[in-house]
Amino acid sequence: MLPRCKKRQSEITTWIFPGTFPGKYVNPLEQEIVDNQEKEDYNISMAIEGSKQQVLEFLRRHRGEYISGEDLSRDLAISRTAVWKHIQSLRQEGYRIDAQTRRGYCLLATPDCFYPEEVTAGLETAWLGRTLYYYDEVGSTNQVAKELADDGAPEGTVIVAECQTGGRGRRGRSWISPARKGIWFSVILRPRVAPVQAPQLTLLAAVAVVAAVRERTGLPLGIKWPNDLLAGGRKVCGILTEIKAEIDAVEYIVLGIGLNANLEAGDFSPEVSPQATSLYLELGRPVERLPLFQRILSCLEKWYERWQDEGFAPVREAWKEASITLGQEVRVNSWREVFQGVALDIDDEGSLLVRDAGGRIRRFNSGEVSLRPV
Repeated sequence: MLPRCKKRQSEITTWIFPGTFPGKYVNPLEQEIVDNQEKEDYNISMAIEGSKQQVLEFLRRHRGEYISGEDLSRDLAISRTAVWKHIQSLRQEGYRIDAQTRRGYCLLATPDCFYPEEVTAGLETAWLGRTLYYYDEVGSTNQVAKELADDGAPEGTVIVAECQTGGRGRRGRSWISPARKGIWFSVILRPRVAPVQAPQLTLLAAVAVVAAVRERTGLPLGIKWPNDLLAGGRKVCGILTEIKAEIDAVEYIVLGIGLNANLEAGDFSPEVSPQATSLYLELGRPVERLPLFQRILSCLEKWYERWQDEGFAPVREAWKEASITLGQEVRVNSWREVFQGVALDIDDEGSLLVRDAGGRIRRFNSGEVSLRPV
């Protein structure tokens, strides 16, 4: 059984100074006193959190070994009481730490959560995910990402949540995102491409997730154009790409990915259940979300850099290898019309080429595809 991920007291890892209510008058002198107190409380909180992370890192470096409270106190320059309090706090967050008289503390297991210190501890990326916002619960990671991007957040910023209450798919559809059962995250990217090339990122992300899932679990996923990943013919992952751009330049792209990791059959609504699945349901066993998330970020960074350096051609070939769309009879709903035919290929921009029964070939750069195997 995987170590249980428990809810943290703070909703987000970054600290935010409380503000005053809109329209409320506050005496400047009183506000200065309040501000000073808040800053003092903030500094104290950060110092406590920092020393707790020191205890965790010390135990992590000596994983499997027992470290005495005296050694922790001496080496980290904190009191024995502080060590004990930090151990209790870490246990409440899901860390399995054994304590034995005259032997000390031993880190046995870490929780399968997306705590920033856990994500970065095993992250192999150079820049993607190095700025990380963690939420226990959020409305939508894409919405938070867009707000951060508007405020100038750097490329590679990642927003990850244990649960989304307002997760969204394409066309505004809701996305079921139960707590601690999936991988729900968004990435802020600022690519050096024309806006017309932005949709290629959806296909790139699909290639990265397919590679990561296969590496970590052995499960082969198929890509249904443009943004769905399927396992056993049912949807296991969705990708939502949102862009802010001028006529000839991209300001930023928010790439949202929702992967059903450990959802059970009962987690899906009756309307969704026939079309949806999870890695757990396909494999018959739970998957460790944290290492899979780290691997997705690594694959995403690798493919993104290659796309920036070499263009779409390598992505296109990898996408075609994993495609379950090409060669199939499909029905394409472009919201202006419904077109039926055989999916032939994707072109150099990532658009889908479909040939109807009369031999006419249509090009679609957006739309919803239903598969009808030949």
